[in-house]
Amino acid sequence: MTIKISLAILLIAFAGLQLWRWLDDRRADKAWRDMARAPDTSPSRFDPSMVDRLPEPARRFFRFAIKPGAALTTVAEIRMGGELGLGTKEEPNYMPMRAHQILTPPGGFVWKLSAGRGAMRVSGSDGFDGARSWVRFWLLGTVPVVRAGGSADHARSAFGRLVAESVFWAPAALLPQNGVSWEAVTGDTARATVSYQRLTQTVDVTVGDDGRPTKVVIPRWTDYNPGKTYQIQPFGGYLSEFQEFDGYRLPTRVEGGNFIDTDDYFPFYKAVVEDIRFLGA
Repeated sequence: MTIKISLAILLIAFAGLQLWRWLDDRRADKAWRDMARAPDTSPSRFDPSMVDRLPEPARRFFRFAIKPGAALTTVAEIRMGGELGLGTKEEPNYMPMRAHQILTPPGGFVWKLSAGRGAMRVSGSDGFDGARSWVRFWLLGTVPVVRAGGSADHARSAFGRLVAESVFWAPAALLPQNGVSWEAVTGDTARATVSYQRLTQTVDVTVGDDGRPTKVVIPRWTDYNPGKTYQIQPFGGYLSEFQEFDGYRLPTRVEGGNFIDTDDYFPFYKAVVEDIRFLGA
């Protein structure tokens, strides 16, 4: 009888975990559908004169990233492979990853991830929908291993990621007509300031002579530090291997991590883009 009771308890616990995981997926899917309905069905087209009054490195960036006549859509779907470092700088423990993402700056993103191998396979989602943010990852689809979000601090951190990724995968969202302000930092670096609801985030974009963005850095509000306390830290990475998608020239290799430009920089994120599709284009 004891064995039967124990087995019944285990089955109930397993069913409860599966229901919990299903609810997680359902919430992420709903956020995704809401964002996919966001694009303008008749977007305006890029004219290089739109950026005439911007600082010179910002002008270079836009004229490289967006071809004349491209539809100015700000909703992108990205499919990617690559690696995630699940360890430390000293022992990165890189694992293969595959992910599918929708990016709708400045209002949100959903990143659906599967990473690792064998008994270390992790899946779930990371996102921000303008009202709340979350990280919900599961081991082997059954055991919750990372759960975070629901706080103003976490939403602020997620918004920082969204703004940084706008530079390389949804540049039209950063045009001045969308309320984004730009200033020059150096001859090759421009700083954009993006505001949304109560959130404000800056991002520095370094460009080459032809305007291609090579480096992106934000002062990110994050608790990724030994004390696990929220504070401003440098976060960013490097962009390479550009290809054209629907009139946009975008990087297909992105490396990033915390503490960029310091000795503690650890590029835990190494994405290899397989496809980018703009909704409404």
